[in-house]
Amino acid sequence: SLWLPRFNTWFDHQADRYGHVIAWALHHRRWMAVIAGLSLVAALALHATLGGSSFLPTSDYGTIAIDVRTPSSGSLEYAKLKVEKAAELARTLPETKATNSTVNDGGGRVYVDIGKSTKRKRSASAIAVDLRKLMARLIGAEYVVLDDLNNGAKKPVQIQFYGPDSRRLMSITNDFMDKLGQVKGAVDVGLSEQSLKDELKIELNRGLANSLGISVNDAAQALRVAFAGVEVGDWVDPTGESRDVAVRLHPDDRGSAENIEHLPIAVSGSNMMVPLDQIATVTMGKGPAQIQHVDGKRMIAVSANAQDRSPGEVTADAMKIANAIDFPPGYGIELGGAARDQKELFTKMATALVMGIGLMYLILVMQFGSFTAPLAVMLSLPLSLIGVVISLLLTKGTLNLMSFIGVIMLMGLVAKNAILLLDCARKHEAEGFDREASLMHAGRMRLRPILMTTFALIAGMLPVAIGLGEGGEFYRPLAVAIIGGTITSTILTLLVVPTFYDSIEIARDRAFAKFRARDARWNTLAAFVMTLIEAVLTLVFVRLVYRSLKKLAALAMGRRARVAGVVIDRQ
Repeated sequence: SLWLPRFNTWFDHQADRYGHVIAWALHHRRWMAVIAGLSLVAALALHATLGGSSFLPTSDYGTIAIDVRTPSSGSLEYAKLKVEKAAELARTLPETKATNSTVNDGGGRVYVDIGKSTKRKRSASAIAVDLRKLMARLIGAEYVVLDDLNNGAKKPVQIQFYGPDSRRLMSITNDFMDKLGQVKGAVDVGLSEQSLKDELKIELNRGLANSLGISVNDAAQALRVAFAGVEVGDWVDPTGESRDVAVRLHPDDRGSAENIEHLPIAVSGSNMMVPLDQIATVTMGKGPAQIQHVDGKRMIAVSANAQDRSPGEVTADAMKIANAIDFPPGYGIELGGAARDQKELFTKMATALVMGIGLMYLILVMQFGSFTAPLAVMLSLPLSLIGVVISLLLTKGTLNLMSFIGVIMLMGLVAKNAILLLDCARKHEAEGFDREASLMHAGRMRLRPILMTTFALIAGMLPVAIGLGEGGEFYRPLAVAIIGGTITSTILTLLVVPTFYDSIEIARDRAFAKFRARDARWNTLAAFVMTLIEAVLTLVFVRLVYRSLKKLAALAMGRRARVAGVVIDRQ
């Protein structure tokens, strides 16, 4: 066809122009360094101010859960009533296809089927916002809406408080919960601890009981019969099935301290019975409905959902509030749930990223036969981060497990462009050509394969980035991170890598020249040590700061000299 030769001719002209662009970049090294530095700073600043983080990507599986928690003193019938009321309100939503409820003593859960994401206009998170408004109408129970079931149907924001005294711990967590409720994006704030339950406290007067011949075990056995019951025989029902028969106090009698005070306690070795209130003090109070321990410590967790913000941002604000609390000795906080998993995951992923970059450097050292040439490739890796951050912001994504995997994959893909460019330049330079001419030649020759591989990668990742189909949102951040990072790194790499490589090689040549000059004046060891120290100071920017201060001092001295000269002339 006619258009293909024309395209090749046009592209060859663009490749020639790119060679001249490389020449321009080599003569404007400071601008290239500024562009590279600004891209890295912009990436970090954008993520710190506008970006978010989470443990796993938000996925829409077509189901929303409503957790219902009733007071600890509530009955099973009461819990059933509250769960059914929540299901009834959920069925008023236009997207609701069906509801499925489970009930237990402490409440229950309602699963709301909202259909496939491809067959409705609103996302699960948008539907959950309306569902929370409906649940706010209900009273008598705690209602929590969970639109993302990736975290095991639990709230993603969780701060655990621990300490020895449960009542003091409850006071601290209640104050923190009030402050967390004012944090932007924090919804469904609640405690892992249920409301206090009625508690019957019996304090036995051991001295008086022993004088009457009543042991602690005798009193405990009588109370066990009253509350837990005791088997007294069996009974054959009309169907012929044998059933155990147990006897215990009526519920009305068990719930009153006055009735328990008159409970008779048998005296061992006699037929005498003593009322419980003669040997013990019986009081009604409040006690914890459940006791939770983590790592052997008494724990109460404060948890929340995130709405219109990422879980990482809400967790960061929650930790700022928690760290500002003046804890008594023995009390403290730690992350729990998905927040703790996210922290551990990011630490391990960062370690894997650093180890991968280190291994890549060692491989390139063997490939290029040089310790300095791969440094230009390594310096090009951060250029992809600005694309990752911008692409995640545009798609309303977060830094999570999948996007972090994309960043790790991106490091190898970004290095590919630099390797293609520098490998061709070094081969051309080995043939006796000038380094600048070799870099321009490599740009002309390798522009086509660099762009071909880049466009092929972007085209392959586009279906994943679009995320069509149910559950496609889970893998979307991976593809988005790779596409965004590939685009920006390709543009910046084509300009920055030749500049970095040329600058590093010039610095290496100067270092070798200084070493040879010092070796001629001193001994080899002293020359090597001085050159090595100078190189280290250059890498940590100490020499740059020193030279900048020296120039500023020279400028200041020059101004003073000029001012002094003007004064003398006037005199």
